[in-house]
Amino acid sequence: MSDALLVLEDGTAFAGDALGARVRAHGEVVFTTAMTGYQEALTDPSFAGQVLVMTYPLQGNYGINRDDIESRRIQARAFVVREDCDTPSHWRSSGTLDAYLRENDIPGIAGIDTRALTRTLRTAGVMMGTLTHDETAEQALGRLRDLPAYGATDFVPWVSAREAYGYADDGASAAGGRHIVVLDLGVKYNILRVLHRLGCRVTAVPCHTSAEEVLALAPDGVLLSPGPGDPALLDYAMQAARGLVGKTPLMGICLGHQLLGEVFGARTYKLKFGHRGANHPVRDEATGRVYVTAQNHGYAVDDAGLDADVVVSHRNVNDGTVEGLTHRREAVMTIQYHAEASPGPLDSMYLFERFLAMVGEAAPTTAASGRRA
Repeated sequence: MSDALLVLEDGTAFAGDALGARVRAHGEVVFTTAMTGYQEALTDPSFAGQVLVMTYPLQGNYGINRDDIESRRIQARAFVVREDCDTPSHWRSSGTLDAYLRENDIPGIAGIDTRALTRTLRTAGVMMGTLTHDETAEQALGRLRDLPAYGATDFVPWVSAREAYGYADDGASAAGGRHIVVLDLGVKYNILRVLHRLGCRVTAVPCHTSAEEVLALAPDGVLLSPGPGDPALLDYAMQAARGLVGKTPLMGICLGHQLLGEVFGARTYKLKFGHRGANHPVRDEATGRVYVTAQNHGYAVDDAGLDADVVVSHRNVNDGTVEGLTHRREAVMTIQYHAEASPGPLDSMYLFERFLAMVGEAAPTTAASGRRA
């Protein structure tokens, strides 16, 4: 007998089997087409405030392990699957998906037609939804209509670090390497891992850190991280990004890309159902080469208003949306997708090396002046 309900804001309801914690949850209902990586997706801060739907039907089959988390907690509000595997098989597994959700007080629902749900979201666009265990569909819908919309909430402070910290994934020191400061808007651990493994000394700082405070750390370069929500709500991060341009080499990923796009005159807009998955083709405009990328975003940059000095470096092959920017005069590069993957293909790891090459070419900065020496 079904004991859970997913109700969308248009009144569509899906009955299924309760998974995880028996609590109510609500959020923007979105889908991802990744075939693997449910643990990385659940802990991706870009899913904060959202109800996550996996289009691949079987989830939980390789269990849960301590190595594949991408932040300090599950970030998705709720989890929706076609079939949950309660007997996982993998040498690293230490528990089931159901137990993992329970431990983190996150509800889920299994046994529903996720194909039908995905088609609904593709046709109508993403919408708010609520997962419940103790209400009728009508009661849940009434409650949902009184809740704030996803786009009205700034989730970045909720997922960002509370204080600055240095990163080392294996206890080794990278004190002799380039110092990269990451403005944490919802960073995934694998960005920090990749930078550290490339020999960088990495410091992550909270989202409200000003440009002056970042420059006082004497970075060789700054990375603006991915994160959740509408970039138009992030005036504080926009001011920091604006204050860093021309003072230190910059790389923006996903939300960081969108913020830098707005700094350079562009507007951002909401996509109908977003780009989420590990199979999105992106073309490098300079070479014509197409890369398969991991993506997780619901907003995009409109290049119509970009400054003349800013070039669209990458475009989405499917819909032509902007996937990357470079600046003709300043040491700035951005990408809309997740070069760090986790989960996803490793096609785009070269972009971190390109950023560090840009860092190496730039003159050093000084904490006192914040300008190139």
